[in-house]
Amino acid sequence: MTDPLGGAADFGAFDVIVVGAGSAGCVIANRLSADPARRVLLVEAGKGDNHPWVHIPVGYLFAIGNPRLDWGFRTEPVPGLGGRSLLYPRGKVLGGCSSINGMIYMRGQAADYDGWRALGNPGWGWDEVLPLFRRSEHHFGKADAAHGSEGELRVEQQRLRWPILDEVARAAVEMGIPATADFNAGDNEGVGYFPVNQRRGIRWNARKAFLDPARRRPNLVVLTECHVRRLILEGRRATGILFTRGGSAFRASARQEVILAAGAIGSPQLLELSGIGDPAHLAGIGIEPVHALPGVGENLQDHLQLRTIFAVTGARTLNDRAATPWGKAGIALQYALTQSGPMAMAPSQLGIFTRSGPEHNRANIEYHVQPLSLDAFGQPLHRTPALTVSVCNLRPTSRGATHATAPDAVAAPAIQPNYLSTEADRTVAAESIRHARRLMATRTMARYRPTEVKPGPGDESDAALAKLAGEIGTTIFHPVGTARMGSDDAAVVDPELRVRGIGGLRVADCSIMPTIVSGNTHAAAVMIGEKAAELVIAAGRG
Repeated sequence: MTDPLGGAADFGAFDVIVVGAGSAGCVIANRLSADPARRVLLVEAGKGDNHPWVHIPVGYLFAIGNPRLDWGFRTEPVPGLGGRSLLYPRGKVLGGCSSINGMIYMRGQAADYDGWRALGNPGWGWDEVLPLFRRSEHHFGKADAAHGSEGELRVEQQRLRWPILDEVARAAVEMGIPATADFNAGDNEGVGYFPVNQRRGIRWNARKAFLDPARRRPNLVVLTECHVRRLILEGRRATGILFTRGGSAFRASARQEVILAAGAIGSPQLLELSGIGDPAHLAGIGIEPVHALPGVGENLQDHLQLRTIFAVTGARTLNDRAATPWGKAGIALQYALTQSGPMAMAPSQLGIFTRSGPEHNRANIEYHVQPLSLDAFGQPLHRTPALTVSVCNLRPTSRGATHATAPDAVAAPAIQPNYLSTEADRTVAAESIRHARRLMATRTMARYRPTEVKPGPGDESDAALAKLAGEIGTTIFHPVGTARMGSDDAAVVDPELRVRGIGGLRVADCSIMPTIVSGNTHAAAVMIGEKAAELVIAAGRG
């Protein structure tokens, strides 16, 4: 099927079409369909989210790499990682990445958003986006200046604690890192348990939060298993989409706007498949250029996690608790009866935000500390007690790219994150490994006799540690920036998320971030969805 547009059946006309039912897309569909006069179509490539590993929190370990739930992308070989190619999970299911992510609710730092505004994006400063975060939030605490309690997105405390993680928290305080009860008030420096998007020990994804309250509305149509092939353009205006479903081709028309919310990999791919991007690249893969936007697919940023592992003694971890059939049965029974215990675990429980060195004026590294260890997600747990002490550089300077590889939307895009390609990132990586070693060498941790398993003791030079970082580093699943927002000629969308030079088309997902936020990205994606809906509604009034 090279171009089935001519034979595509007419699926009808809508006011707004939203492509991608993920963290942002579900929010947009909810907010726009609240007006009964506005007809909205939401299309998702994946199936429904009725799969047990979506809803049981520990199922995250098994959802990643599962073709029923994950696009199954891989990166190109990454020079900074010794030529390794990484699995690059992206949700292919109703709810998108919110159905397979780590459930951590983290907004980032106020300075991130003030930085966006300073780069020429009015309306995106911390004081301007904070009301959007609050609007969607159903926080476990009382509503205050930082948190909302009437939104749809549940934010709860985790339903378990591990004594060994409490000890790691005390070790962080021993190092001078303050304990914090709230990572999300604008300055996340400190140590504490991550808040999570769960409801009573069950994952609370974007489908439950935002689609369920809206799906009874007759003016909202939600389609799953729809693969969007490209946009329909009339001159320099997007007027609809071409998609396939069940082996048949359809076209849907948009009277007002098309909104791409397919994520930092999917949205730039759809732009390129529609002839929007760098003309030389498009011509090189057999796509006729329609509109030159060289920034499409560029500016890829991601958090590279360095998964250090330390064996411990005298403490219980999930490794030994789940080592026997009886232990596993007990864990399953605990969850069945109370929705608590290890099966209610977010993949990372304890968080630490701190500075890798005194030259940084705010927290620049994030720890995800887990009472378990394994070789890779989906692999068996190790048999002996251990901690995984992952550290990531919150604001990497390395920049990668993702691009379509063929005119066919089924062909996987090329993804090159270019991790550790700058001297600054290699320096922070070396500092991060040293920092994790100092954490485990505190007086607090001494009684547990931590022994470094990964990467293993060795040369302490910057060059040697940067090389070790390349050997153990892996994605923490936070790609952003590939349809960058800005007011300059290299930007893909303007501060109102409109694709530059194309009418009736916006992008609203993590791809629009000029720079990556200093934390996990799901909360920011929801906020971007809120902002996009607000902008569309305002444009309709105008």
